[in-house]
Order: sequence, then structure tokens, then C-alpha cells
Amino acid sequence: MTSPTSAIVLIGPMGAGKTSVGKRVARALEVPFFDTDAAIAREHGPIERIFADSGEEQFRALEREAVIEGLATGGVVSLGGGAVLHPATQADLADARVVLLTVAPRVVAHRVRGSNRPLLQGDDAASRWSAIYEQRRPLYERLADVSFDTSSGPLQHVVDRVVDWARGDHRQGES
Repeated sequence: MTSPTSAIVLIGPMGAGKTSVGKRVARALEVPFFDTDAAIAREHGPIERIFADSGEEQFRALEREAVIEGLATGGVVSLGGGAVLHPATQADLADARVVLLTVAPRVVAHRVRGSNRPLLQGDDAASRWSAIYEQRRPLYERLADVSFDTSSGPLQHVVDRVVDWARGDHRQGES
């Protein structure tokens, strides 16, 4: 466990609720909130356009810059689902308190249906989501200090458990 003053970083698959949970956790803890995907879109335009015009490699470079900015900001930082693929980001997370948000494939299907997420384009977004999640899951689990599932119940329950964990009640996690 790292220092209680380090950033709280939310990682996990697309559609797990990192932004929604992160905003609420930051508000409850009275700290800044930083979303890497929102920062990229604000600076460079829609993510789907970056993928279409410049490719995934360029997007990942922009994402890495956003991760650096977010970690420097501190507070609660929500990373895009693939941000953890960068080795430097993995190393940076050693100094953060890392929360993995998970979601069951049966639940995420409606969350990503009709999505403009570049990696989920085509006829079967749910199958692509599952394949990406299974590929990344070992990395998410290795990097995380604690895990919470967002599949059921009010999202506020997850927020409350993350806040309790961040304040030092480490019994709240489901690993």
C-alpha cells in the first residue's frame, strides 16, 4: 500500500463506470478529478476521430501524455481502459492507490451497445469487449490494490466503498 496522499487511480475495462464513479469519489473526498479520455478529447477532439485520422498508436501517445498530466494533478484519476498497456504508466501506478472497477459481460453489453468507442465498432461490440477484457484482465489485476464490481446495485454503493477504502477501511475491497 502506498502513501495515503498519492493519487487514487481508477482502471478497468470500457463501460465499468470509471468516470461516473471517479467523479463521485473525488467529490466525496473533496479532491480534484481527472479523466484521461476527457482530457484527450478536450485537447485533440473526439477519440473516435483520432483513431480514424491518426491511428491507435497516435492515440496511445496522447493518452500517455494525459496520464502524466492526471497523475501530476493528483486526486482521483480515471484512466481509459487501454492506458495501462503502456509500460511507463504501469511503472507510474506503483506510486498510486489503484482501484480496479470490473463489470460482468452480461451487464456491460447494454452499456457499450451503439457505442462510438473505436475498439468496439462493428456488429458484435459485446464479443469484442469480452476479448479485450480477457486480454487485459491479468494486467488490471496485477496493477490493482483493490477491486470493486459495478455490475449490480446502485452505483453509489460502489462509490461509498471506494471512499471508505481510500480513507483507510481496507476491508471494503473485493479482490
